Amino acid sequence: MSAALESMPKFELLDPETHQRLRLRAKSDAAPHFVQIVSSEFASAAACCPVLFTKDAASGNFYAGAMFGFKPGESFIHELTARGGFNPLALQRDGFYISGEHIAIDRNNERFSETEGEPLFDDARQPNSCLRQIQRALGQLQAGIEVTNVFIRALADLKLIEPIDVELTFGGELLTLQGLYTVSLDAIRELDDAAALRLLRAGHLQLAYTMNASLKQIPILAQLRNRIVRKITSAT
Repeated sequence: MSAALESMPKFELLDPETHQRLRLRAKSDAAPHFVQIVSSEFASAAACCPVLFTKDAASGNFYAGAMFGFKPGESFIHELTARGGFNPLALQRDGFYISGEHIAIDRNNERFSETEGEPLFDDARQPNSCLRQIQRALGQLQAGIEVTNVFIRALADLKLIEPIDVELTFGGELLTLQGLYTVSLDAIRELDDAAALRLLRAGHLQLAYTMNASLKQIPILAQLRNRIVRKITSAT
């Protein structure tokens, strides 16, 4: 079988009978450069990285994400300690999905093994602690996505989402980030009192200001990238 076929998802509904021997390997701290997050994670994310909107390629809908690097394959705060312990729900649940009222797994995900890691089920075929933690993350993520979509729709209806193009220079390399969006504080200031009050009472105003404040993390992330790139360059 080719490597490409091996890496294709193989979805199965999680079942204690079928998956009694299945184990969960410890997950690496490594994170991709942009990870979807939900509104309840904004404050923790903003303390270590930019929080931005982008659009889903398939649906064209906005979703929120934490940016750990400036391009695919790069993540300069990939370690959990470097993120102040912030561990996005989307990373915690990696390999697990909600399918109706059931949990599905991608059997080809490297987290799963029959010989290494913590068993998903105990001898009584009840969820072990690692699986209970995944169940909590899935529940929080599902509820959080719904709440976050309400927040995004409220901003979009009031035309408060604006594109942000970021240009960064690293030595001789010009890096331009496109397809990213943030909240326009200018547009918020122009809202009438009734609209602003609705945002405030819904908790949306606080989230909007948290996102905007997180933009201060972009130059900090750029400085970190510069230091790491210089180290790699000097070592070669």
